Amino acid sequence: MEDRFSDQLLQNIKKNYPQLTRLLKEISSHWCYEDYIYRFYYGSFKVYGLQYETRKIVEALKKLAPEGFVFCSSFQDLIKKGAGNKQWRHSHNKNWDKHTRIFLEAFFHAKYFLEMAVKYGKVLDKSPKIMPSGWAAFLNLYRKNKKI
Repeated sequence: MEDRFSDQLLQNIKKNYPQLTRLLKEISSHWCYEDYIYRFYYGSFKVYGLQYETRKIVEALKKLAPEGFVFCSSFQDLIKKGAGNKQWRHSHNKNWDKHTRIFLEAFFHAKYFLEMAVKYGKVLDKSPKIMPSGWAAFLNLYRKNKKI
């Protein structure tokens, strides 16, 4: 069962590999990765746009899930809090970190999983028995029969 799941996940990555690499390049660019982190530290409301970028990654990762599998609850919770559609309010400035740090946390986790999909989609032909940490983490992103 585990081998079928991991092999199907790897096949799904390979099938979507060009789109995944384009997305990774896009979200690693100056105007996404570099600028949104700057916006957080500068205190700019523009950091709220990072939620959109994170949702793009999440949608790409959803497409990789073998049938019947969804994200683990930890990732689902993080994405719900940090990649929703939270709107800036002037009152958020008083407690900036409380309102915006979750955007960075959700983005960093989503970016990590996208990086692992791209990395291991390139070097693996089948899921290894002795797994590198990044591939093992990627497999743990998905769980069977829970709602996304």
